[in-house]
This record gives sequence, structure tokens and C-alpha cells, in this order.
Amino acid sequence: MAAEDRAKNGPSGASGLARPPRPRLDQPKAPRRRLLPDYDPEAFGRFSERIARFLGTGRFIVWMTLIIILWVTWNVVAPLGLRFDQYPFIFLTLALSLQASYAAPLILLAQNRQDDRDRVTHEQDRKQDERSIADTEYLTREIAALRMGLGEVATRDWIRSELEAMVRDMEQRRMLLPAESDEADR
Repeated sequence: MAAEDRAKNGPSGASGLARPPRPRLDQPKAPRRRLLPDYDPEAFGRFSERIARFLGTGRFIVWMTLIIILWVTWNVVAPLGLRFDQYPFIFLTLALSLQASYAAPLILLAQNRQDDRDRVTHEQDRKQDERSIADTEYLTREIAALRMGLGEVATRDWIRSELEAMVRDMEQRRMLLPAESDEADR
């Protein structure tokens, strides 16, 4: 009976106290809770690039200028009860500072992502250049080997010059041979 109780309660140590169950090594651990929310860095990077591209356009400058002109005009011309930001325009300054404090890091993030893409592109270009140089060197060696091999091959001009030399030799012999054969006949 005591053995059955021990089996039900799980393994116990030398003191007889039950040990906590061991984690199974054949199964992944349950994810831990994190304090910060989980986000996709690629999606956030793409979002920051879109914002940085928009901030770098003339459309953004025009819209920002119109908003500021409307803001200042409203807070100067509107009746006192409808004004929401008095003359020193503290709220406008706060809004522009907040926009700048978010825009600067987003622009830097977009620039870093562009630098990473440029670095990868330059690395690929460098590897392509190395392959092109290796191919060019290989072709140069092959052409040099062909030139050396052609130096040993009979060319059409060389064969023509050799045949012409043989024809001249034969004509010279023919001129000498008939005179010799006439003397032998006598």
C-alpha cells in the first residue's frame, strides 16, 4: 500500500518529501510572459520608411505649412471663447516638438535600413565583380594558350609560302634536268 501511495504522489527525495515534476525535455517550454509587447521589426521598419518617405516630400511641407497657418490664424482671429492656444502658441510648439521627436528616430531607422540594403547590394556587386574578374582572367589565359598553340599550327599563309617555295624548287630542277637528260641521250 505504501508503494502505491508513493507512485501516486510522485517521486520523493531521501527526506520523503515529494519533488516537483521535472520538465519534459522532448517538448518545448511554454513561452514566458514579457513586460514589453511583441512586435514585428520588419513591419515596423517598413512603416518607418513610409513615414520617412512622406516626411521628405513637398506634399508634407505644404500640409504642415497650411496646418500651422490655420492654427495661428484661428488662434489670433477667432473669438476668445473658441481659441484653444493663446499667443505664445505653447500647444503648437508642443505639437511640433512631439512631431519632430517622433520623426527624427523614424527617419534614422529608415536610413539604417537603407544602409543595410546598400551594404548587401554592395557586397553582391563586389562578389559579382570578383566573379567577372576571375572569368576575364580565365579567358585571358585561354586566349594566351590558343595563341601559343597557333604558333605551332600550320597556317594557310605558311602552307602557301611552303608550296610556292616547292614549286620554285621544282621549276629550277626542271630547268636543270632537261639539260642533263639531253646530254645523256647523246
